[in-house]
Amino acid sequence: MKQRIAEALADREFLRRLFQVAMPIALQSLMVTSLNLIDTIMIGQLGETQIAAVALGNQIYFLLMLFLFGVGSGTAVFTAQYWGRKDVAGIRSSVGVSLLFVAAGGSFFTAAAVFFPEHVLRFYTTDNAVITLGSNYLRIVGLSYLCTGLSVTFSTVLRSTNNVRLPLVGTSIALAINTAFNYLLIFGKLGFPALGVEGAAIATSCARLVEATIIVGVSYLRREAVAGRLAEFFRFSRKFLGRFIRTALPVVFNEIGWSLGITMYAAVYARMGTSVLAAYNIADTVSRMAFVVFVGTGNAAAIIIGNRIGAGEGHLAARYARQILTFVPLLGLVTGGIVLLLSPLVPLLFAVSADVRSMVSAIMRVFSLIIIAKVTNLHIIVGLLRSGGDTRYSLLVDVATLWFVGLPLVFVAGLVLHLPVHLVYLCTAGEELAKLALGLPRIVSGRWIHNVIVAD
Repeated sequence: MKQRIAEALADREFLRRLFQVAMPIALQSLMVTSLNLIDTIMIGQLGETQIAAVALGNQIYFLLMLFLFGVGSGTAVFTAQYWGRKDVAGIRSSVGVSLLFVAAGGSFFTAAAVFFPEHVLRFYTTDNAVITLGSNYLRIVGLSYLCTGLSVTFSTVLRSTNNVRLPLVGTSIALAINTAFNYLLIFGKLGFPALGVEGAAIATSCARLVEATIIVGVSYLRREAVAGRLAEFFRFSRKFLGRFIRTALPVVFNEIGWSLGITMYAAVYARMGTSVLAAYNIADTVSRMAFVVFVGTGNAAAIIIGNRIGAGEGHLAARYARQILTFVPLLGLVTGGIVLLLSPLVPLLFAVSADVRSMVSAIMRVFSLIIIAKVTNLHIIVGLLRSGGDTRYSLLVDVATLWFVGLPLVFVAGLVLHLPVHLVYLCTAGEELAKLALGLPRIVSGRWIHNVIVAD
């Protein structure tokens, strides 16, 4: 084991490249997470009902983002490998298919948020005050979903073609706009009306519109590989479409199945009580902040390994995979220690009851214990299996363990045994252990490496 660790740390060129790609992605993820954290902190000054309303409203956005992430990840399997052999036409054909999926999915989520918000929110809670506030939030923020889809599509392809800075710049500007408008519109500062939850929704929508405009506009000004004409986007054969769907669709189903499962987790916490849901939402938002570095390294691994597979260097892809699965758990151990140290302090940022603060601290302590398994699984599924085109197996690993291990444990613990929320959260560790048991042997076997563009 010591030898493996020494070898992983000794390849400084690979680690330098990994973090060179990962850090802008991690910073962008931090910005995206910060948007929700800022909303949560500012809305948290209004009360627990408002926190719960925005939390449930953001569950719809969470579902949308996971759908978009699924489409984007499926697209990135192709665009990363095409970039490995510098095939711009193949990249633009992949973008065209992706945009078709995004337009269809984004329209569905927009319609649900704008026209049927009460029906959607009633699935999570029976609290009429939460439903009313959450519906007002959704009707406004739902109008920004198609802009989000455009931003995610272009950002994903930009990153897979080694332009990781433009998405970061766009998201940074969006964060600044969201923060300023939150302050002005939630609390009614500098002569603006105090709109509360609706003000947060307006601020978020404006930020997402600006983000999409910057990312797409600058891509065309700089003539990036993603910036094609309509004819180039939709110049693909039936054979290519079939191959794209066979590879990308399992990723979409993966994200849909996984996101629905995570939504069921939220539904369990909501049924346990509004204060429990508020505590979970705060702890979960903060935990995502701790996760941003690994989102960066996971996506960077997918880009680097996908490029190598596309270039016909599968042996390098296998070697990089071994190094990643040695280095990442060590970084997870350090991060878990930091979260544990901060767990008593973070709840003090929120204007909530002492009981809610206590629950937040307890959930964070549990998170610090299971983060190693979580980050390892993230890299197995997103960084390795998907980049290697092994998307059907990643679907099995990610979704089956959630629905047949994690959810039953959480449901029984929360709604049958009525355990404290931190013990209910601990039950999700069962899902993570099952993923490790299925994922690690697949990586070791080498059967995950597939060149999906070899037929072109």
